[in-house]
Amino acid sequence: MSGAALGLEIVFVFFLALFLLHRYGDFKKQHRLVIVGTLLAWYLCFLIVFILPLDVSTTIYNRCKHAAANSSPPENNSTTGVYAATPAPSEHPCFKPWSYIPDGIMPIFWRVVYWTSQFLTWILLPFMQSYARSGGFSITGKIKTALIENAIYYGTYLLIFGAFLIYVAVNPHLHLEWNQLQTIGIAAANTWGLFLLVLLLGYGLVEIPRSYWNGAKRGYLLMKTYFKAAKLMTEKADAEEALEDVMEEVCKVNGSIKYNHPLRKCVDTILKKCPTEYQEKMGRNMDDYEDFDEKHNTYPSEKSLVKLHKQVIYSVQRHRRTQVQWQILLEQAFYLEDVAKNETSATHQFVHTFQSPDPENRFIQHFYSPTVEWYWECLLRPWFYRILAVVLSIFSVIVVWSECTFFSTTPVLSLFAVFIQLAEKTYNYIYIEIACFLSIFFLSICVYSTVFRIRVFNYYYLASHHQTDAYSLLFSGMLFCRLTPPLCLNFLGLTHMDSSISHQNTQPTAYTSIMGSMKVLSFIADGFYIYYPMLVVILCIATYFSLGTRCLNLLGFQQFMGDNDMTSDLVDEGKELIRREKRKRQRQEEGENRRREWKERYGHNREDSTRNRNVHIDPKESNFSDISANRSATKYTRANNRTERDRIELLQDAEPLDFNAAAFTDDPLESESGRYQPGGRYLSMSHCRIFDDV
Repeated sequence: MSGAALGLEIVFVFFLALFLLHRYGDFKKQHRLVIVGTLLAWYLCFLIVFILPLDVSTTIYNRCKHAAANSSPPENNSTTGVYAATPAPSEHPCFKPWSYIPDGIMPIFWRVVYWTSQFLTWILLPFMQSYARSGGFSITGKIKTALIENAIYYGTYLLIFGAFLIYVAVNPHLHLEWNQLQTIGIAAANTWGLFLLVLLLGYGLVEIPRSYWNGAKRGYLLMKTYFKAAKLMTEKADAEEALEDVMEEVCKVNGSIKYNHPLRKCVDTILKKCPTEYQEKMGRNMDDYEDFDEKHNTYPSEKSLVKLHKQVIYSVQRHRRTQVQWQILLEQAFYLEDVAKNETSATHQFVHTFQSPDPENRFIQHFYSPTVEWYWECLLRPWFYRILAVVLSIFSVIVVWSECTFFSTTPVLSLFAVFIQLAEKTYNYIYIEIACFLSIFFLSICVYSTVFRIRVFNYYYLASHHQTDAYSLLFSGMLFCRLTPPLCLNFLGLTHMDSSISHQNTQPTAYTSIMGSMKVLSFIADGFYIYYPMLVVILCIATYFSLGTRCLNLLGFQQFMGDNDMTSDLVDEGKELIRREKRKRQRQEEGENRRREWKERYGHNREDSTRNRNVHIDPKESNFSDISANRSATKYTRANNRTERDRIELLQDAEPLDFNAAAFTDDPLESESGRYQPGGRYLSMSHCRIFDDV
């Protein structure tokens, strides 16, 4: 099994990163370099999290082996005849763990992973961000734009590094070697990452357990969905308006620049990025053979076309994203309303208002029956969420306590260090790896989930169902690469596996060995790394009392708060929007049912009557003249046309005059058990079938 665990985890983590990227990105429409760069960044960061427990167990085994090798055998004192005192043999002798990684592999592995991730986050991904967001029409133009936008970004690094080198050259007391310069660079990157890490960690430690606890409350998720619907509708309207404005500019440019203009290729490139309906509309209004006159007409410059191209890409992506998110939110709202209605059901059968358009798997239909679904959604899931919230809260308390006390080595106050040291005494490597994995996995979830939740206006937004743009994907890869190394160092400090924290002369892990000794910057190693993580207590308190949410509300960014009038207004608005969409979908389903019923009742009858007429023709009538045949055909054609007109009039989807919309109420929190209310039916269908009088 030597090295097998490392190989299995490398393969597993790759498919995990590929699955997440497929959920948020779009492999078909986005550039391959964007997909490859983001996948590599996510893969390396997840790999560090999954491989670090194996490094810890291997380091503990190497420490045991080194201690056993250094223990000298008893020597006979010839003068006294007494043996010298030796350390007592360990009750649990050293044995190789199942996931042991041979010497020399982990240092090379960590060095490749770390420096590749740093190259991605500080050099390549920022350049790819500007390249993907550029509106240039050629590769050279996009590269030029990306270099210009990143000139200040890279120039700042060079300025700081140059000033530092001048300071070292002038000061005669400083003689830095290459390893020390490398350690200073690593310390600077980890300091920046730790600063952001504590902010995100303080939010996730409180918000994740609270989200599960609130999810168990009756009606909470539904009210929050109504709130999201109101905000998303506003964003959807803004996206449609912005797209209309941009399409007007494209239409003007398309009309002014004809096919024999030198910039026509740029216009064609812009048109390819527009939605299909706009392309057809502009194509119909275009005169292909009209010449242009440079003397009398003014044409846009190539720079303005580049700017317009950039606006088109952003507007189309935003419009498509809001449309998809609106449909997903509608399905979620309808399902939550069904859950609220089925909670009072006496039959214990989960009834859906609308059937899913996608057919479910037979295996899922067999085991996840309506009865099982009712017990899970209405009875078991709230309790499961409460238990999970309590467990996550206990983990959060352990993390906060350990962050404030991990610098204390005598006595050991960090609970993570206590658990690992107890397992180290018995050399229970399975327990060590599971404890390390659960601990660092929880820390990663708190940090990474916050990265997936935050939204910086409309420039950075990770949206599921393949709706994340290239800029946001690359930005998330940059954040992951900058947050993961300090996260792992912080975890090793919590477990006292970092010798700079434990102040013990023991063998360090392979991960900390490539970071170098922080004694070069003692004020960072003994000050910032130890006392700054204590700030997580203040951030957790601020998150618990929702201080950030209240500040955003004061600034005009509406957030979901139960004790706010604006929140109540948005919830009511969202409820009305969902109700309107629900009525719309019900009318569509009723129209489809009427078409199906018409086809079943009258389609077969017409075919049978036609077949019977052809079979029972009198032989004496076979020698009728052509005039009689034409007269019969004309009569049948008129009857058929009349039938078609009647069917078209019956199948109109317009809302009937006798539909009582005011009496239609489908509030799941106020209605009784059942699927529909009587007031929501058409009055013409309340006592008889619709085709009884035909």
